[in-house]
Order: sequence, then structure tokens, then C-alpha cells
Amino acid sequence: MGKEGFLLIGKIVGVHGVRGNVKVYSYAESISIFKAGSSILLINVEGLEKNFVIESAKPHKNIILLSLDGIYSRDLAVTLKGAEIFTEQSKLPEVDENEYYWFDIIGLSVFTVNGEFLGRVESIITTGSNDVYVVENSDNIKKSELLIPALESVVLKISLEHKKMIVDLPEGL
Repeated sequence: MGKEGFLLIGKIVGVHGVRGNVKVYSYAESISIFKAGSSILLINVEGLEKNFVIESAKPHKNIILLSLDGIYSRDLAVTLKGAEIFTEQSKLPEVDENEYYWFDIIGLSVFTVNGEFLGRVESIITTGSNDVYVVENSDNIKKSELLIPALESVVLKISLEHKKMIVDLPEGL
């Protein structure tokens, strides 16, 4: 489930305490996306949408505890369980030159410096040192998967305008 112009940033997985706090599993790299005073869109499992303003957010174990304006009891918080949390893409901070959001990278067509089509970026794996782009190519004969390290020496050019990535594959790939 998604919404045009919005980015999925988390999911409400439970409630915490009696004052209406919800437990959020975040898909974002940083808790800063859940800044107090910012507006979010919740879409519940039935597809109903409602906007909320974040009152506070704090990390708790491997989740985030979120307090939302208008949700002041456990009973109200329970009704939000399972809802997906979205933010407007236009409200995301600008990235530096040669930095991209994952949603910009996923879906790009990948070509070698020689113009050979390798496939499309289907997902991204986070490793300790660098991300790895999972590139899949489904032709009529077979489906192949290629793991491309997100290094400047390998990824030579990204054109969001043309939805294209140019790579110089290292020996053995």
C-alpha cells in the first residue's frame, strides 16, 4: 500500500503505557524523520487515512516510541496498531551532491560503461562499509541477480532524470 508523493517511513507495531504512546518500527535510517511538530499520514489496514502531528519521539530498544497529538489513551493508541506511517517526500531534507535516497535508486536501469543492460535495481543491502545494489534482470530465458557495490569506483554515474545508472564492474562480476 502506498500513496503518491508520500514515502513509507514506518509501521505502528504496538502500544506503550497508558498515555497513548505507540511503538513504531522505523524504516528510516535516522529517528530525525520523526521530528516533534512534523505532520505524518497514517493509513490503517482498512485503507483509512488520517493525518497526525508528532508530539515527541524517542528511541526505545529497537523501536521508536511516538506520541501523537490527539492520542492520549491506550484505548485510542490500540486502534492505530498495524497502520503504516508516511511522510511527504517534498518535506525530506535535501541531499548533498552525489547522495541519493534509496527510493531514488530503486528502479534505476543499470548499464555497463559499454552500454550493456544489466537489469534494474530491485533493492539495497546495507553492509558495514558500503551499500550493495541488488540488480535483477528478468529476460524470457532466465532470471539473474547481480550484487553491485555502491562505490565511486564502480558506480560512475547516476542520472535520476533518465532513470539510469552507469557502472564499471570490477573483475569477476
